[in-house]
This record gives sequence, structure tokens and C-alpha cells, in this order.
Amino acid sequence: MNQDGDVEGLEIDAATLHLVQTRLQGEQNLPLAIVGGLVAALVGAAIWAAVTVATGYQIGWMAVGVGFLVGLAVRVLGKGITPIFGVIGAAGALFGCLLGNLLSVCGFFAGNQGVPFLELTLSTLTDPSAIIDLFKATFHPMDLLFYGIAVYQGYQFAFRNVTVEDIKAVQSGR
Repeated sequence: MNQDGDVEGLEIDAATLHLVQTRLQGEQNLPLAIVGGLVAALVGAAIWAAVTVATGYQIGWMAVGVGFLVGLAVRVLGKGITPIFGVIGAAGALFGCLLGNLLSVCGFFAGNQGVPFLELTLSTLTDPSAIIDLFKATFHPMDLLFYGIAVYQGYQFAFRNVTVEDIKAVQSGR
């Protein structure tokens, strides 16, 4: 929907636009969006780490996938049209990227040192100074670009699409 109230060539007046927005806001589910975004971030981080450790390469484009996955989960489960859903998508995408990098580093270190991955990861996650030290040691300026793209993707994909059917349903009184 554009700012003039046009959706796919269908013109609607301000009153109908307000009714559509009110109806769709009533269908929003913030708690489900948060849970969905968090689960998607965890899944995206796990996939990121698995691919990175398996290939031996840090693939920055994995961040784009994490952003898309989180945004899509927030959109589908939250059905949001208000800005908070974009913020949830963006924050979830950033969390997924940071966790994916952290899990990747733990995976490399565990493999090189012969330490169990789960044990190393749990001990790292419970020590904030270790997390900070790992990020300092492995940070590359290019990370910011990919994190930024992921945050953008998470934000953009988090919003429900307003369809012609949504508008027609309001216009017909359903």
C-alpha cells in the first residue's frame, strides 16, 4: 500500500484506509512475533555456524539469509503492520548474526582444540567477557556491512503485506 492509499491499482478513500489499518492492527500478535523472531534467529545462527564450520569460510551472505528468515517469521506469525514489528525483525536479525558468528568461532576452536563443542559454547555463553574478547579478536569491518544488510532485511520483511482481499473484505463489511 502506498501513501495515497493505492493497493495494486485499487484506490481507496481515507475512511476505508483507516478501517483496513484498524482491522489489521487488531490481527497483530506481538508475543508470537517475538517468539517467532527469536526461534528464527536461533535457527539462522545454527545454520550460519554449521555452514561456516563445514566450509571453513566465514560467508557474510549468511547474514542476509538470517535477516530474511527472521523477518519472514515475524511477518507470518506476528501479522504486524506497525513499526514495532520491523524493530523486532531488525533486532532478531542482528541477534542471529552475532550468535551465528559466536557459534562459528566456538565450532572452529572446539575442532582445533579437541574440546566438546557444546561444553565450550555453554561456558562461553555464560561468560560475557569471553564473548566480548571473541568478538574483538574476530571482528572484521566487513562484518558491519553484512550486519547492516541483515538488520535491513529483518526490518523490511517483518511487515504484513496488505492485500486487495484485505481491502475488499473491509469494503464489503466482512
